[in-house]
Amino acid sequence: MKRLITFVAAAALALSAVMTSAPAALAEEGKPGLFVNLTTDDTWSAAKAIMFAHQKALKNGHEPVAIWLNVRAVYLADKKRPSHIPGPMAKDGTSIQDMLTAFMADGGQVIMCSACSAAAGLTKADYIDGVTMGSWPVVEGLLFDPDVKTLAW
Repeated sequence: MKRLITFVAAAALALSAVMTSAPAALAEEGKPGLFVNLTTDDTWSAAKAIMFAHQKALKNGHEPVAIWLNVRAVYLADKKRPSHIPGPMAKDGTSIQDMLTAFMADGGQVIMCSACSAAAGLTKADYIDGVTMGSWPVVEGLLFDPDVKTLAW
């Protein structure tokens, strides 16, 4: 019986050490990444999503940070379709395309849904510089990464 109690105590102590060191280990590895699923071309919603991904996640050390433009959101990065400047950015003259470009310049990734692009009649040549045409491996690698959180907008 004494051996059983000693074993249980040692196991509890080891489990306690692992559980208290887990947050420290996560801090050493860095902050989790963020995958933003953006489906709308509404510039107010898009501006909030891009601002959150860029200013709140990417600039605060989260990696990787990606915005997946799909459904109608593919129109946001179309060079031939200048975006409306939403309320909060109107005074600065910052467009959605300016926001996406700045996000990518700081290390963020903008991924276009290939199927949605085709449905909209758009190709990589139609998009602002720096976007990545999405494929299942690109999206899957981020979406199912245990160190990446997903947020839909």
